[in-house]
Amino acid sequence: MKIAIIGAGFAGLSAAKVLTQFGHDVTVFEKAPDVGGVWSATRRYPGLRTQNNKDTYFLSDFPMPAEYPEWPTGEQVQRYLAAFAKHFDLERRIHLNTEVLLAEPEGEKGWHIKARSTRSGLESDYQFEHLVVANGIFSEPFIPPYPGVDEFKAAGGRLCATSEFNHIEEARGKDVLVVGYGKSSCDVAAAIGEVAASTKVIARELLWKMPRKIMNVLNYKYLMLTRMGEALFPYIEVKGFERFLHGPGRGVRDSMIGSLQKVATKQLKLDKLGLVPEGTFDRIARSTVSLSTDELYEQVIAGTTEVARECEITSLGARDGKPVATLSDGRTVPADLVVCGTGFKQVVPFLPQSVQDEITDERGNFELYRQILPLTVKRLHFCGYNSSFYSPLSTEVAALWIAAHLMGGLNLPPLEERREHVRRRLKWMEERTEGKHARGTNIIPFSMHNVDEMLDEIGINVGPFTRFKQWLLPVNARNYRMVTHKLLERQKKAQANPARFVKAAH
Repeated sequence: MKIAIIGAGFAGLSAAKVLTQFGHDVTVFEKAPDVGGVWSATRRYPGLRTQNNKDTYFLSDFPMPAEYPEWPTGEQVQRYLAAFAKHFDLERRIHLNTEVLLAEPEGEKGWHIKARSTRSGLESDYQFEHLVVANGIFSEPFIPPYPGVDEFKAAGGRLCATSEFNHIEEARGKDVLVVGYGKSSCDVAAAIGEVAASTKVIARELLWKMPRKIMNVLNYKYLMLTRMGEALFPYIEVKGFERFLHGPGRGVRDSMIGSLQKVATKQLKLDKLGLVPEGTFDRIARSTVSLSTDELYEQVIAGTTEVARECEITSLGARDGKPVATLSDGRTVPADLVVCGTGFKQVVPFLPQSVQDEITDERGNFELYRQILPLTVKRLHFCGYNSSFYSPLSTEVAALWIAAHLMGGLNLPPLEERREHVRRRLKWMEERTEGKHARGTNIIPFSMHNVDEMLDEIGINVGPFTRFKQWLLPVNARNYRMVTHKLLERQKKAQANPARFVKAAH
């Protein structure tokens, strides 16, 4: 089929590579001037690094370069993805600097795409039989609507998201506020703290942080990037050894979580800094697991950076002709630059409102089976809408799930069962994450549960010995290379026997 893919990050490139291997004619639309998605040069903030080490953050048949450091920089990840596109001859299929304005269903014809060149402004129309949405759940940053922002900007102040702050020199010698306490906020605050006149992190809520190396020795990947790490948190359906950990062995599980909390508190000097978060350490996984930014804590200890806990910006404005911010603790502070790491909107602006209404519930959550398949909209899949510890592997397996579905290789439950499955999962996600479920796309920390569910539905998964090793060691994406090969073999057999070949996607 002729398939349009919107987005050229990990998800879009994975889908392009996989679907091309299965014989489809693929076109990728990307509004940035380079591939990479969140790793694009247009979205990289100073200090951006991966949360995963390089051995757990790559696509199954294309490892990270050996010369890369343990935690690659944003620029290195983008180079990796550009090399991936070149290696698999995807460059000729990718339309860079091309924004999709409208993706409209046209019944059995498929999809009408209207796109515009971000350079020339020229618009073009295309026709495709199928559409894969891979624009990412971190595509449009959310910036709070602060009162007084016009006066603030008129006085020379700048308000932007972390993904819009691309050059460190923009902060040199300035008074800077960084809003938020997640990974992006802390990373960019640490970078800014090296050059700014003053740096304040405005943290409405403190989050538990995981040191990259526990006790400065043990890489956190051996604790959190394993099946055992996932099993410390109760999944919607608890099976096998997980039943022990959340039943008779609950004390063992609680002791492990408590030990991590003590180590993180001591190692990061949270007591001394007055930065111990509320609640217990298991809250670290309610929406994401954030690695500590050690440089930030060093700056706080040195007194060059302040973390204002349980604090918000109540308004922006000007005083004596200079930009300022008023905080909820009563202070009015100078603020030449305000950088917001306040999350993203999960949006698909190019889809007509009627389609958006059909793929979301009354609260705006995406109703996607396996975070991939809409319940009722035909000829449409989503890829990369399963935010995960193992984002590259999760997106690759989602692409394989799509390929299997298009070739009629999935035996899915009836519509009403899928609808009930989605409804139940959304309710559980919302409760587990305390509302931070990214409109139903957040599966953290249950990355491998999600991978298993997709692969089991395809009917091809790694063996029990490999899964056993993954309980103690970080998951190696190389173990999943065979899924593509076995699925391609299945396709050859199906095409050799057309009577059994069912185009389920139609």
